[in-house]
Amino acid sequence: MTHALFIIDVQNDFTEGGALAVDGGTAVATGVSALLAQHPLVYKYVFASRDWHDIGNDNGGHFARDTTPDYVTTWPVHCVAGTTGAEYHPALTTDAVTFHIRKGQGKPAYSIFEGTTEAGQSVGALLSEHGVTDVDIVGLATDYCVRASTLDALEHGQHVRVLTDLVAGVAPESTATALAEMAHAGAVFAESDAVE
Repeated sequence: MTHALFIIDVQNDFTEGGALAVDGGTAVATGVSALLAQHPLVYKYVFASRDWHDIGNDNGGHFARDTTPDYVTTWPVHCVAGTTGAEYHPALTTDAVTFHIRKGQGKPAYSIFEGTTEAGQSVGALLSEHGVTDVDIVGLATDYCVRASTLDALEHGQHVRVLTDLVAGVAPESTATALAEMAHAGAVFAESDAVE
């Protein structure tokens, strides 16, 4: 059994004070860092994703530049490549990250599987190449990118566990729906104190 951790989009724009702030985002950043410090040998590989949107365009209709965002498929400008908003939250320690994944370059992208490393390696290929069988998932936001990444990891054949105290959602209703969908697809839920 080879275990990996997916850290989904723990970025300044998705945490308190950011362009698309999620309540509890800073606590997630702090908690993920604590998890990695307390369990340095659990995860052989750590993948961290970031939205890394293009500057100067609407990223395939993802940005509501001239209209009001509907917060379903269109969003305020966020996580533009090279800006402070796109950087990891300062409370997130990234020393243990094996693979930095950028997604959403010129198009909408929610799942970590839609991104690549700077060298162009896909997440699916990296999981297969390194024999990863089990993935724990943490990050932001539960009802969007965590949901999409979880469903894709299950589709890829991973055993997936979502650490529920290290995720935060945009809204209670959509978060509850997303958790139900993930459970129905085969994800297991646990808190981070179950990691050993």
